[in-house]
Amino acid sequence: MRIHELKKPEGSTKAPKRIGRGQGTGQGTTAGRGMNGQNSRSGGGVRLGFEGGQMPLYRRLPKRGFNNKWAKEYAEVNVKDLNRFEDGAVVDLAALLECGLVGKALDGLKVLGNGELSKKLTVKAEKFSKSAVEKIEKAGGKAEVI
Repeated sequence: MRIHELKKPEGSTKAPKRIGRGQGTGQGTTAGRGMNGQNSRSGGGVRLGFEGGQMPLYRRLPKRGFNNKWAKEYAEVNVKDLNRFEDGAVVDLAALLECGLVGKALDGLKVLGNGELSKKLTVKAEKFSKSAVEKIEKAGGKAEVI
């Protein structure tokens, strides 16, 4: 059996109610909307967040914080994750993307100092934490800022 050969069991789906198809259906003329009012009209109803004229919740709550649209977002990787590379390898954003340690390039790469490094590596990134630089150099490697 293949996926395109599967069929739904009998009676598992029900046809939707056909509204506004004449008097014999029981839903003629007004089509279940009632006689008058805003919701009976085409295009009727209220916008999202409208509370009948009461001050809506999104306006009652205070505004908080600031979202900087020019802020740079870096792909982050910890020092302990760099142990998977061979001794003497050059680790940059392309190498990390290839091995799956980083999902997206974003605005660059930042190396953080969590964990220990046991291999001598040359790491190229836009930013390093102080502890990451110390650990890379302690292992005999080099931290190069691009």
